[in-house]
Amino acid sequence: MANNTKRAVIMGATSGLGYEVARLLLSDGWKLGLAGRREENLRMLQSEFPEQVCIKAIDVKDSNSDKALIALIDELGGMDMYFHSSGIGYQNAILNADIELNTLETNGTGFTRLVGTAFRYFKKKGNGHIAVISSIAGTKGLGIAPAYSATKSFQNTYIDALEQLAGMQKLNIRFTDIRPGFVATNLLNDGKNYPMLMKTPYAAKLIVKALRRNKRIVVIDWKYSILVFFWKLIPRCIWKRMKVKN
Repeated sequence: MANNTKRAVIMGATSGLGYEVARLLLSDGWKLGLAGRREENLRMLQSEFPEQVCIKAIDVKDSNSDKALIALIDELGGMDMYFHSSGIGYQNAILNADIELNTLETNGTGFTRLVGTAFRYFKKKGNGHIAVISSIAGTKGLGIAPAYSATKSFQNTYIDALEQLAGMQKLNIRFTDIRPGFVATNLLNDGKNYPMLMKTPYAAKLIVKALRRNKRIVVIDWKYSILVFFWKLIPRCIWKRMKVKN
């Protein structure tokens, strides 16, 4: 492959949006470092694109996941974009402590550790692109999913802060905050009825389109853009009385 081949690491490429985005980027000629917990799923893509794919089993909750990420970047031969698609979410109206804390550790601590590692790498390299899949759930605190909505709001704010930090330090680092609505991934494979459910390949195409255009914030898709617009207008005194389900 040519020396000017673009290279990206996708964290959370074993299934769902990370997997579908990986397939699209591979079709565009990218060379990818694919990471996630289930190495067997990563090997399937590697066997299909052996000249374009490096893989490494990484659990974002592992305290050494940052070192594993750097090792994958080295094996890949460098990184132009870091794409974070690793996350969990549960409806937890009974406020099970283990679910809340596991969500916080994955979407909060793990996210911060690896996005921070990517930021420091791009600072040293001189340029780069950090893209993360957050959620429209970060718009408001959802009573049925407290930790999930809170950690997604955290991710939105964290990227805002890193963008400002990059500006303060005069770094050429771009950011894309991808906020999907309901997507038919394993995350929502619980038998519940989710409104406006999008198919994963459809959402992935919109995400890749946003990456090509260097969008800063993108809500996936237009129906959810309208929903989020009106969500933001709802006063707290009304929001707390609303029974938002699924």
